[in-house]
This record gives sequence, C-alpha cells and structure tokens, in this order.
Amino acid sequence: MEGRIAAMKFALASYGTRGDVEPCLAVGIELLRRGHEVRMAVPPDLVGFAESIGLAVVAYGPDARRWQDLHRELLTHLRRNPWKVRDLRRLWRDDWQLFTRSWRETSTTLTSMADGADLLFTGVIGELAAANVAEFHAIPLATLHTYPMRANGQLAPFLPAPLARSAVTVAEWPNWLMTKKLEDAQRRELGLPKAKGLPSRRIAERGSLEIQGYDEICFPGLPAEWTKWKDQRPFVGALTMELATEADDDVASWVANGAPPILFGFGSMPVESASDTLAMISSTCAQLDQRALVVSGGTDFSGVPHSGDIKVVGTLNLAAAFPTCRAVVHHGGSGTTAASLRAGVPTLILSSWPDQALWGYVVNRLNVGETRRFSTTTRETLIADLRTILAPQYAAQAREVASQMSKPTESVATVADLLEKSARSRRVG
Repeated sequence: MEGRIAAMKFALASYGTRGDVEPCLAVGIELLRRGHEVRMAVPPDLVGFAESIGLAVVAYGPDARRWQDLHRELLTHLRRNPWKVRDLRRLWRDDWQLFTRSWRETSTTLTSMADGADLLFTGVIGELAAANVAEFHAIPLATLHTYPMRANGQLAPFLPAPLARSAVTVAEWPNWLMTKKLEDAQRRELGLPKAKGLPSRRIAERGSLEIQGYDEICFPGLPAEWTKWKDQRPFVGALTMELATEADDDVASWVANGAPPILFGFGSMPVESASDTLAMISSTCAQLDQRALVVSGGTDFSGVPHSGDIKVVGTLNLAAAFPTCRAVVHHGGSGTTAASLRAGVPTLILSSWPDQALWGYVVNRLNVGETRRFSTTTRETLIADLRTILAPQYAAQAREVASQMSKPTESVATVADLLEKSARSRRVG
C-alpha cells in the first residue's frame, strides 16, 4: 500500500476449533505487524494458543471442544437413534443452553471490546451477535466466510441455479426464527430497534464486508453470480499461518528415508475408534504397498500398535508436509482442503459434517481427488478410493490446480488491506 497508514484499533473475534480460529489469528498478527492495535476474543480452550503467537486475547463462550463434542453427539443420535426421544431432548437442551450462553457472552464481550474500535472482524460462528454490536457502536463489520454462505446457485449443483439460490434463502429462515428471541433480547439491551428481515440481508444492506476465505477456482461460477456484491464479497483465498511444529524436522527425515507416504489426518474432531481407524489405515497401506503418515490431531492414537511403515505424530505443519506426500486423506476442513489443493497432491476427503462434504464435492469436481462420508468408509472403500486417486492423471491435475491457488501470505495481506480500507471509510448505514 502507498504511504503510511495511521494506526487504528481493530476488534477481532473468532469462535470454534483451531481451524475456525486460525484464519482470524493470522489477520490479527498481520494487523499488529502493521502497527495497529488489535483486541482479540477466542474460546477459552484456545486462549493459550493465541497468546503463544503474540496476541493479547480474552476468552468468550464455552470451550469450543465441549460444544463440538456435544453437537456431534446430538447429530449422531439423530442419525442412529432417532426413536430415543428422551436422550434427544436432553442433548438438545444441553446444546441450546451452550448456544444461548455463547450468544450472551459474545454480546457482552464484544460490546466492551469493540468500544472505541474502528472495525469489528469476526468469523461465521457468532456473526449475527457481532453484527448487532457493530451496529451499536456504529463501526464497520467484516466477516470471514470459509464457504459460499449467502444465496447462490453453487451449493446444490444437482439443482437449477435459480432453485438452488431460493433453497439457500429458504433454509435461512428457520435458523433465524430459532434464534430470534436471543437477537431481540440482545438488541433491546443495546438500545437498538427491533430487527426485521433475514440477517444476511441486513448485514449486506449495511455495507459490511463479507470476505470469501477460499479461491475462486473452487466455485468458478460464483464471482459472476455475485457481480452485484463484488466489492463486498471479495475472494481472497484461505487464511493460515503455516506454523512450524516440533515434529516437522523428524517427519521430514522420516519421509526422506523412504517412498513418499500417504498422509492421513482428521483434524480436531476425534474419530470414533482410534484402534479401528489405525488398523484400517495399516491394512490398506500394506495392501497398496504404501507408507502412511498419520496426524492424530484430536484423536488419541497413543498405545495403538502399528507397523514401521506407519508414523504417527500429534501435530504438523501441513503446508510443509503435504507437498512431500504422494496423496493426502483428511476430513475436509476448509483450511486443510486449501492446503492440499495448494500442495498439488491428490486428495481423498472423508467427511463428517455437511461443510466438509461440500469441500469433498469441490475436490471431486476439480478432478483432483475423491470423497465419501467417513462413517461409510471401510477397508475396501479406502483401498478402492486410494487406487483411484493414485492414478497419474490425478497428480497431474492436482499440480495444475495448485498453480491457480492463492498464496497464504498474499491472502492474509489482502484481508488486512481490506480491513484497513473499510475502517478508514467508516462505511456504515
């Protein structure tokens, strides 16, 4: 940017697991580097991580891992035991109580933290509560979307685009009606008038930035579809810090001493059975004569036996490790998917959540990999899927897609530029 930007105050808030929070932290570090004041809010279980990279943070909401585990248990019961109404009611009540607590703490924390700030930047979770706080302080709001959240014809490729757009809009109504009492209470406490209409429409009409944290190549028809919102919905690519870990050197040495491995990683969400999963990976790789690098993440694989051709590590710099692998198998988180696409290696996504299934569709449509639900994965399907993506044409296409992906440092810098511009303009309704 030309000239020196006067120091400003930014309030940043991001709720969720590390994959949800890291993009916001990356932006916070960049804003600090530029000389701005950054106030940051994250879940209690990620305060230590945020502080370790140099950010001053406050905690808000319940532990993200606790909420994630409860929400997963509820969805599992809905899928497997829908007739157990008493258990479902209990889980729903507990889940709603955590959601209510998170909304209230988001409002309280951000109202204080954003006082005197030039802009409020937030992730998807808690976006509406943050939008009301920004309106109260009359400051710009910027949100980070890690997939196309607003009405569009890309999320349901099996439907005609107009019908798909209508379906996204219709689906937003029950979500808003369910949370309307919480929003009404928040707005009363803030002295704001009662809200009318869908939140997404209100946020857009206020001129808020809705930053698309993924690359255009993933949804090629979307930029043209959103021409009207071009300035408000810029595509910047995935945001990550690509942090080094203690295991990186050891893993690099192990990789160099043999054939390129297949990397398996399932993010912060633990798999249902660590022993069964590692046994399936071991058997599959033995059948295919491949080595395996397993990144445990949120799963405890300690004490689970495995062969010498399998290496298990807790965390890893995926951006550094992925390019050294023959293929990667993961859960389909937006950041992990972006890392695998940037690395130019074939990908197999085994999803557990709807947004992960969406990224599986993207990988499949780009012809750089395959996808299926983790719950339906067996040794036989894993062998078949890996044989498919290990074919030469997948590696060639993966390299071609990688050449069109954004670079992480450029993505973070672009977001910082956008936030500075929005804060300066004070474009609020």
